[in-house]
Amino acid sequence: MDELIQTAQALADRLDHIGKQLNIAGMKTKLHALQVEMTESDFWSQPHHAQQVSKTVNDLQTEVNRWEGLQTDLTTITELAELNRTTPDPDITAELQHKLQSTAQQFQQLEFQLLLGGSYDDYPALIGVHAGAGGVDAQDWADMLLRMVLRYCEQRGLTAKTIDVSPGNEAGIKSAILEVTGRYAYGYLRSEHGVHRLVRQSPFNADALRQTSFALIEVLPDLGELNPIEIKEEDLRIDVFRSGGHGGQSVNTTDSAVRITHLPTGTVVTCQNERSQHQNKATAMKILKAKLHTLELEKHQAEAAKLRGEYTSAEWGNQIRSYVLHPYKLVKDHRTDYEETDPSAVLDGHLDGFVEAYLRHTITARVSNDDVD
Repeated sequence: MDELIQTAQALADRLDHIGKQLNIAGMKTKLHALQVEMTESDFWSQPHHAQQVSKTVNDLQTEVNRWEGLQTDLTTITELAELNRTTPDPDITAELQHKLQSTAQQFQQLEFQLLLGGSYDDYPALIGVHAGAGGVDAQDWADMLLRMVLRYCEQRGLTAKTIDVSPGNEAGIKSAILEVTGRYAYGYLRSEHGVHRLVRQSPFNADALRQTSFALIEVLPDLGELNPIEIKEEDLRIDVFRSGGHGGQSVNTTDSAVRITHLPTGTVVTCQNERSQHQNKATAMKILKAKLHTLELEKHQAEAAKLRGEYTSAEWGNQIRSYVLHPYKLVKDHRTDYEETDPSAVLDGHLDGFVEAYLRHTITARVSNDDVD
């Protein structure tokens, strides 16, 4: 019983420390301010802003409740264990041990949030999935990756909205863009940014030959109105065309789709899923700003990496992760060396192991960058 009490007290001390690192007090202050804002009579006069505030309130309330719930559970366990110390009851002892084990598991999930300390980890995310080398197999592979990301979002309680989809010629997709909202959306998903390589027996080949396919996942922080990137009108070429995707009334009957090209960088963004040209342009500009901001960040990181002698150009062959379905089964992340032997589970959205390994890896990289800077 003494050991159980000591374990509970140790967890309580660590929980208090984590509460300070996660700034639970700051979360409560922000939560109260947003709740006051929600009581204002004109709160719903701007529906989009109101929905964002409501979502933030729900996310903050969930985090505060989880932290306070663990605090209450640990206090209760310690108090009951103290009462049970003099004349121990085996049933009570077993129940307290089970409760402590369950609380420790919840504690580990809370502790995981400490890894989400990047500059934009608590922002929404913009996700692009693009088929690469490999023809129809690559387009099918891009579709599989899109499903993987959507399934992971679902499991994490994140909300994913499809902004644009370009279907493949025979199967799969050429590209797709998602808007993902929810607490730490970018932080959870940034581990997927890069080239993904698939090795399998091709279902599109009569001889079932082994095929290697590539697809690119882009993960950008959605900075919204806080985006510091300024874009000159003369640097843009804006083309409008008729949407080729599925949609409701008027979507496929007017020139509502928009393609924006940023001439200095050659960055191209297309959006065609919204009902109006104005909405598509606004969405495309948001994605373009996020891409240009990320290019600036990557330029800075590349310069820092050169100073450390670790620079590698971002080429198609520099895949971040390989998924081997034949002749053996293995998914391996080449940045962290983390691997799993059940590709089906990974492709069904079970990415937690890869996400945690990557976040732990980037903490070290972040410290190194700070030393260089």
